[in-house]
Amino acid sequence: MTTRDTAVKTLRWRNGRLEMIDQRFLPAMFEYVSYESAASVAKGIHSMVVRGAPAIGCAAAYGVALEALRQRGESKETFDRALNEAFEVLAASRPTAVNLFWALKRMRAAWEKIAAQPVGEIADALLAEAHEITAEDLRINMAMGGYGAALLNDGARVLTHCNAGALATAGHGTALGVIRSAVAAGKHISVIADETRPFLQGARLTAWEMVQENIPVTLITDNMAGFMMSRGEIDAVVVGTDRVAANGDVANKIGTYMVAVLAHRHGIPFYVACPLSTIDLNIADGSAIPIEERAAEEVLGFRDYQWAAKGVKVRNPSFDVTPAELVTGLITEKGVVLHPNRENIAALFR
Repeated sequence: MTTRDTAVKTLRWRNGRLEMIDQRFLPAMFEYVSYESAASVAKGIHSMVVRGAPAIGCAAAYGVALEALRQRGESKETFDRALNEAFEVLAASRPTAVNLFWALKRMRAAWEKIAAQPVGEIADALLAEAHEITAEDLRINMAMGGYGAALLNDGARVLTHCNAGALATAGHGTALGVIRSAVAAGKHISVIADETRPFLQGARLTAWEMVQENIPVTLITDNMAGFMMSRGEIDAVVVGTDRVAANGDVANKIGTYMVAVLAHRHGIPFYVACPLSTIDLNIADGSAIPIEERAAEEVLGFRDYQWAAKGVKVRNPSFDVTPAELVTGLITEKGVVLHPNRENIAALFR
């Protein structure tokens, strides 16, 4: 793991509170925001203080723990009611990233195992579970990085979309974790980061992470990828994901589908780095994945500046679905699944 991964934590537990880097203002400003309740964490998730499926899952787990700690002096009845409300408000924060629901399910299972114990003991146990979910995410990212690094040739120029780095996880990253691991193995890898409209995660976050670690990175606009592929300037595409359906369809940041189609047209491998917690066997295919629609303001301009005409209608789906047939392979903590389909994905869980 790099020095940057150790020094900068997307989420950290400090003095009985959850602190998260406010990713809305990177790279112009670097600061942590402190959270003390499930409701405040849910607001942080919805407003994209924290984003990236694994990081959202970790944040939700801590949100449950925070609420349990807040209620530890209350009666069992009050504690149970408050904790159930915590699960509800956190589950409503964002609909597409399955890690959110995976983490909440795990936290509820941990609660149910010890529900008869005193509330103080329950609160301590839930905090310990949130810590373990976060530590486990980092271990998984390191494992995925090792498997994915083997797929990249020395000198590879790798296109990424959105941000699937340390900022989107507990550390190291999924897609960027693959690149970090390849660099750590001695390979000369350069990154092409597309800006990822409308929230600019590629321009603001991926480029920032790579610059911090002196990994060569070139920023392009989203509509330049096809041009660069046609000129032989991209050797591989590696992205993250917010949910993978049972058949291998992949939901990721809006624009990923476009990149996958272009990669297929030009014979460029398209890899998706995803922990098993991001695979949703309850969703048959991509058509059943809920797609979040976000506020029109994100498309009309950026922060306080508006460049679009007033009164124009806006669509702002935050994710799209890439069909499994366009995915060269899924990079998981159990290895690489080439040409993902229902059978070889199901085998990962046996």
